[in-house]
Amino acid sequence: MEQRISRAGSGPPWVRGGFVPGGGGTDEGPGGGAGASRLPWFSSLVLAVFVTVGTGFAARAQPDREQLDAFARVLLLAGPVLLVLRHRHPVLCVYGVALSAALYLGGGYPFGPIFLTVAVACFAAIVSGHRAAAWWAIGLLWSSHLVVGHLLYRHLPPSGDAAAPWGPEVGVAAWAVAVLVGSELVRVRREQWIHARAERAAAEARRADEERLRIARELHDVLAHSISVINVQAGVGLALLDSDPEQARTALTTIKAASKEALGEVRQVLDTLRTSGAAPRAPAPGLDRLPELVEQAAAAGLTVGTETRGDRVVLSPGADLAAFRIVQEALTNVVRHSGSRTAHVLVGYGADVLTLRVDDEGPPTGDEAGGSGNGLVGMRERAAALGGTIEAGPRPDGGFRVEAVLPLKPKETP
Repeated sequence: MEQRISRAGSGPPWVRGGFVPGGGGTDEGPGGGAGASRLPWFSSLVLAVFVTVGTGFAARAQPDREQLDAFARVLLLAGPVLLVLRHRHPVLCVYGVALSAALYLGGGYPFGPIFLTVAVACFAAIVSGHRAAAWWAIGLLWSSHLVVGHLLYRHLPPSGDAAAPWGPEVGVAAWAVAVLVGSELVRVRREQWIHARAERAAAEARRADEERLRIARELHDVLAHSISVINVQAGVGLALLDSDPEQARTALTTIKAASKEALGEVRQVLDTLRTSGAAPRAPAPGLDRLPELVEQAAAAGLTVGTETRGDRVVLSPGADLAAFRIVQEALTNVVRHSGSRTAHVLVGYGADVLTLRVDDEGPPTGDEAGGSGNGLVGMRERAAALGGTIEAGPRPDGGFRVEAVLPLKPKETP
């Protein structure tokens, strides 16, 4: 379980870092992902240093722009400060960063890496699910840039500035589109990863449910058959305890053997829970143990005749176990619900199917023997898992019949 949880928590860093719609974030520095309550201080600090230093170098190559004063440096630091909140409040962050960048550009200050803060804020907003806010923020920033560069340049610093050429505007627009498209691609990839992780978790849950169902079915088949034999023999022993002690002793011996076998099979089933993936210490039962079922039924007072038709083939382990359990459960139902003391088991190997038929002459003892019991449900589930079918019901000439048809997929012929 711990390994599955560990794998479920792995994945792209933007997921581990907390880019969850409406959710909190984590520190992106060393040890990121430690908790959703931590803020990305380290990455924001690094970005603040880079933007401040980078803008200082860029200003040397732009002497016609306004010099960096205290207000300009406040605007440069406003973006990284707001980015600290980009995981908890992505909408506030993206609009605040876009506004600080618009004021910076409107002040006529040198162009530089301030646009990087806008890109990071836009990325965080889109990946966290706030796409409209990111698109609006980028659109408003670009619009303000056009208004300042082509309409308000006469009224804003630097003095004597001319209208901006239209050619570079194509590059600015391409940059904005690239930021938006790149963020959208990351968002789509993240959603695909989350969906795939959810599907894997659902598949693991289904496999766990199927395993629990398999174990419950195995325990039911083992215990129902053995306890039915024990119940019958206990009744015989009690009835003959005074009049025929030797026969009572035989009944008790049968009870001991049946209980011992049941304990062994239950232990084998439970061992699969304790040692997941390990090979069982004893082979799973199959049709080669049909004589044992006949002996156990005889101990319960039921005479069972067997018949085999067709050329026998070696079944796959799953099909062999299912065939054994179906016959076992059918004989158990005869012992528990039928007044007949005889039964007939037919095992037919066809061209591509295995036919199992268990008949008794009835009549029923009074308990409902239709398809509502857990035993018949378990038989149908076993057959369906292999692509086969089960039919159970009264025979036209009296009695009861259980007939299973399983696909025959031999591994080899003896």
